[in-house]
Amino acid sequence: MLAPAFACIALAIKLDSPGPIIFKQKRVGLNGQFFNIYKFRTMHCGTPDLPTDQMQKLPSPVTRTGRVLRSTSLDELPQLFNVLKADMSLVGPRPALYNQTELTARRKAGGILRYPPGITGWAQVNGRDELADDVKVELDRWYCDNWTYWLDWKIVFLTVKAVITRVGAV
Repeated sequence: MLAPAFACIALAIKLDSPGPIIFKQKRVGLNGQFFNIYKFRTMHCGTPDLPTDQMQKLPSPVTRTGRVLRSTSLDELPQLFNVLKADMSLVGPRPALYNQTELTARRKAGGILRYPPGITGWAQVNGRDELADDVKVELDRWYCDNWTYWLDWKIVFLTVKAVITRVGAV
């Protein structure tokens, strides 16, 4: 069903800048195990592997197509393959980058790594990258402690709203 969208996005990425269409990045998953997360490539090849908040201090490595993909969150679509591979779930705490050791340690201490990471989560619908790491950890801990199917559905609907309004998108 998503094949036409994937094809259009792939073509736009290829026409905009050289390099692969899919970007792979090492992330911390369930029980602290590493896995490769998939995204549509939104940056020029050779961009350093840094968290989004640190990237904002550098000249923008984001491509023209990448700006559109990021603002609409379409760059996240390939993570559906991570869900099919059971590396991630649709809803859960967002997986940290492999080199975010302090964040990972806080999540481990809070018991958050016992839950599968998600494409979207409670922290994402409550501020996304605008939140400090300690706030993200508290929101993720709250989610893990209060998880229900209804909460997941609420997060899905809030995610759709956030994507449509582009709140917190970078």
